[in-house]
Amino acid sequence: MFSAQLQFKFTSVAQAKIAAGNISQMLKEKISTFDIHGLQVTVGRDGDLAVNVRFDDMSAMKNFERQVPAMLEDTKQAFVYKFSRFSGVCVLSFEREAMSASIPIDSVPLK
Repeated sequence: MFSAQLQFKFTSVAQAKIAAGNISQMLKEKISTFDIHGLQVTVGRDGDLAVNVRFDDMSAMKNFERQVPAMLEDTKQAFVYKFSRFSGVCVLSFEREAMSASIPIDSVPLK
C-alpha cells in the first residue's frame, strides 16, 4: 500500500479546523476519482493538520500527487500556513472496525 502525507501548520487551531473541513469535503468528493483506498485527516492542538491518503497502487498515488497543488489553491488563498508533503510505502496500517455479529429475532410468528 502506498501513502501520501500532507502536513499543514496553521497560525491557530480555529484555522486548522476550518481548513480540515474544507479539505476533508474536497477529498471525500474525489475518492473514486483518485481511487483512494484510505483517508485520515487529523487536527492537532497547535494548529497542525495532517492528511494521510492511502492507495493500492503507485500510479493512483502519482496521479493524486500531480493534482495536489491545484486542489489546494483555494486553501492557499484563504489561509496562511506552512505546507510539506512526502510519499512512501505504508509499513503498518491497522484499524479496528466495530461490527455486530448478532441477528435480531422478530417476535412476529411465521405464517
